[in-house]
Parts: sequence; C-alpha cells; structure tokens
Amino acid sequence: MSGAGGRASVGDASTSLEDGFLRITEIFHSIQGESTWAGLPCTFVRLTGCPLRCVWCDTEYAFTGGKRMSFDAILDRVASWPTGLVEITGGEPLAHKGATRLAERLLEAGYTVLVETSGAFDVSPLPDGVHVIMDLKCPGSGESHRNRWENLDHLDRGDEVKFVVADEADWAWAEETIRERGLDRRVREGTLGALLVSPVWDEIDLEALADWILSSGLPVRFQMQLHKLVWGADTQGV
Repeated sequence: MSGAGGRASVGDASTSLEDGFLRITEIFHSIQGESTWAGLPCTFVRLTGCPLRCVWCDTEYAFTGGKRMSFDAILDRVASWPTGLVEITGGEPLAHKGATRLAERLLEAGYTVLVETSGAFDVSPLPDGVHVIMDLKCPGSGESHRNRWENLDHLDRGDEVKFVVADEADWAWAEETIRERGLDRRVREGTLGALLVSPVWDEIDLEALADWILSSGLPVRFQMQLHKLVWGADTQGV
C-alpha cells in the first residue's frame, strides 16, 4: 500500500555507474533494538556520512571514513547471516542516492527491508515494500528545522514515525505535532504503522516520560534502545 503521495515501485529507481558502490561504515548482525521490529534478529548496513548534527547523536563514528563496497559485496556480506530482516541505516542513508538502489536489490533478493532515516531527505524514491522508520526531529535535537514535512505524505501502514525526546519541551512538541498533523488518527485508521517515542539515553526521567504518554491518550509506543540495554551504550557493531 502506498502513502498519499505514493512511493516508487521496485524497478523504478534510476541507476548509473556511480550507484554501483556505497561507502559503508559497518555491516553487522544483531538484535533489532528499536521500532515495532525490536527483538528480532536483523542485519544492519550502516552507510557512512550524515549532514545533520543532532545534539544527542550516538553514531558520530559514522560521519566519516568507511569502506567503499559494491552492491554485490554488500549483498554477499548480508547473505552470510541467517536472517531475512535487513536495515539500511547511517549516518543518514538517504544522503546517498545509491541507498535506493541497495533497497531495491535487497527486496529483489527476498529480504524484508527497513530504512531508518532522519526525515531530512525525500523518502518518495524508496521502493514500495520498504518499511521506513523516519524521525521527526524535536527541538532538543538542534535539527528540527531540517524536518521534511512532505515526507509524511509518502508514508503508509508499513512505516513508522519516531520522536527522540530529550526533555518535557520535546515531549510537548511531539504531542502537538502528532495531533496537528493527524498522525494519531492515521495510526488508528491503519494508514500509518506506528508512532515511536524514544528517550535520549540517560537524559530524561523515564517515569515522567511514561506518565506524559499515559496522560496524553495518544497511540504511541514508548521504546527503549534494546541493544544498549544488552551490550551497553558505547558498544559499536551491535
């Protein structure tokens, strides 16, 4: 099912010689730590580079460096693990036009594909069938001016919107945004998959956040970063 503005069908994405490679920070197999897919075995493909500088970013190591890899090499690495769930993440994956082609290739290979994005880049070129997990940046991130609001028109029942909350002001902004944009109605109608609220690690009172969510009556999912609970906040490759 496509969103109001639709997304591309598999095979629609344009390709060129430069699309045949991507710069990769890491590819690893772990437990999915966030979203409604949390707890499932998942292979992560982390692309290098991000133009945003969120105050609370926990993947600054992916801003630079990385290794240039062909699509075939990426798919071979993904295939080395026994899971059908793959997430393309970053950095900011959609800063690379080749990320759309990688999503296509993974879908063609039979994988369930998640793309985690900041929401600052156009999601409409992503093939229909990709599950988009998209941030709406709260003011506490320092990057809320980068929100690309028209992306909401391209999300559907397979997609999820995430708010990373640093304080009560961020929660108030998230609550207002959900109501004003009708995101709660879309979740109840089944035209949007989920609304996720994630606390900035070690920055906010978790009981208070839970109380705010309960008081709001909104159909949001309070999520913790499961991988950090298991392996610790500073461990990479998990």
